[in-house]
Amino acid sequence: MSAVVRPARPDEWPAVGALTERAFAAGPYGHLPVSAERRALVHAVGERAASGAVLVAESDRGLVGTVSLLRAGTPQSRLATGDEAELRLLAVDPAAGGRGLGRALASVAQEAALGWGASAVVLDTGTRNRTAQSLYDRLGYRVLDRASRTGEAGGAGGARGGGGAGDAERTPGTAPAGDRIDHVEYRLPLRERDDLVVRLVRDHEIAAVAALSLRAYEHDYDVSPTYRASILDVGERAREHQVWVATDASDGTLLGTVATPGRGATISPLARAGELDFRLLAVDPAARGRGVGAALTRHAIELARLRGLERVVMNSGPQMTGAHRLYGRLGFARLPEREHEISDGGRTFRLLAFSIDVPDAPVTIA
Repeated sequence: MSAVVRPARPDEWPAVGALTERAFAAGPYGHLPVSAERRALVHAVGERAASGAVLVAESDRGLVGTVSLLRAGTPQSRLATGDEAELRLLAVDPAAGGRGLGRALASVAQEAALGWGASAVVLDTGTRNRTAQSLYDRLGYRVLDRASRTGEAGGAGGARGGGGAGDAERTPGTAPAGDRIDHVEYRLPLRERDDLVVRLVRDHEIAAVAALSLRAYEHDYDVSPTYRASILDVGERAREHQVWVATDASDGTLLGTVATPGRGATISPLARAGELDFRLLAVDPAARGRGVGAALTRHAIELARLRGLERVVMNSGPQMTGAHRLYGRLGFARLPEREHEISDGGRTFRLLAFSIDVPDAPVTIA
């Protein structure tokens, strides 16, 4: 089955609620009574969209899966605190189980959390939901707590044949003690360093990111007018692709930036099927020596892994020797068969190409 994971449209919210209810009814807690409060929560799709994001998996059969990603402190968030994001109500149509939809939905949700700059994704799932637990283990989530909770048991749900997590949750006391839902809490850290936050650029930062990028390139290179215009065109790149920034975790200072394509797209002619390319990696000269460029490059590799891609590629000019050393330390190798001569600002030079294989790239349908 081929499917695309994308944000749910408002006109699809009733179908998302119905899909979620149908999936959980087929799951390990489907035999338990469902309270009116629980049913209302499942169908409050617009509320979840306002609190973060509601994603759907769509195939030629229509909607076949969904998951919600919530910010801490919003009405349907239960576990997330601070700058964590919470995964809830992961559900797959029972007729579409076993095709990797749960993993694809969770991976796209994780990328969305990265875009927010979240420090981690948290969730919980019922102890009987072995399918969901296996999925989260494979995705790198760490068990936080196996303490028992009665009644409402949270809600990421999961994977094949429907959901889980306390996604059979109901008002305490409505089920016999033997049907109590115990759950497992999970956390997936998203930051490799406590001092840096990598996230998508915000609208009010566009001009500052453009100035930082130009400052970084002009500090080391003689920039032609054509390349200067490209460097400064951050707003257009953010609209068409993705512009990521690295900020100081203590005060929010912008330290560096890199541009990547959205899912299913490329940002340069270099990339081929199964590859992610990135452009315009820049670190403010005042922030050099802090590993910002390495962190942003590893972030691009992580995006490729989440998208199930096999390789990351990029172009670099021959004069950018500092960047070449960085790429070499990270494990990139030259890709000479894709190098060619270009002209810029009256100069002709060979545009170099580099690549790295993505470790543990998951099989994806998205």
